[in-house]
Amino acid sequence: MPLLAAPAVTPASVLPEATQQAIGYPTLFLLVLAGALVPVIPTGALVSSAAVVAFHQTAPFSLAMVFVTASLAAFLGDAALYWLGRRGLKSKNGSRWLEALRARAPEDRLEQAQEKLAGHGVAVLVLSRLVPAGRIPVMLACLLAKWPLRRFSRGNFPACLAWAVTYQLIGILGGSLFDEPWEGVVAAIGLTVLISVVPSVVRRVR
Repeated sequence: MPLLAAPAVTPASVLPEATQQAIGYPTLFLLVLAGALVPVIPTGALVSSAAVVAFHQTAPFSLAMVFVTASLAAFLGDAALYWLGRRGLKSKNGSRWLEALRARAPEDRLEQAQEKLAGHGVAVLVLSRLVPAGRIPVMLACLLAKWPLRRFSRGNFPACLAWAVTYQLIGILGGSLFDEPWEGVVAAIGLTVLISVVPSVVRRVR
């Protein structure tokens, strides 16, 4: 009786996933970094989508790589934006980065952020990363309170970790509900959009 031959593992069968990882992680890093500097890129949806793809991959550390890549890019982007904002405060003519922060922090949101920052300190940074549109007002409040970059970074590091974990869990949930990765990506994006839209709708209703 002839023995059944085991399926051969060819480079072609390994290449697609390896290529996804080689391209995906640097792309995720650059997009999250850019999204931290220019807050118009939906970085939460990017992280959730990457987590869906990683959930369906066979590599053992795919999800861990998504977490490390996203949290590191968010942390470095926030640090760079805060540093640019501090330069704007010290300059007589300000800077376009500082003006961009002011434009995205309405007076009522900024006042709330300043009150919470004065009462709770670093803990507000963690919450600001998890609340839609909460990051910029709190960052500007830290700038106006003249926090040094080192103090801001100490509080922002756990905030970026919590943010990456939250959106990665959304992606894992989407990936576990559907067999096809694209279905999970659609579900994860829809959920992140819903999370970001609901608070603003509630504020308008109030």
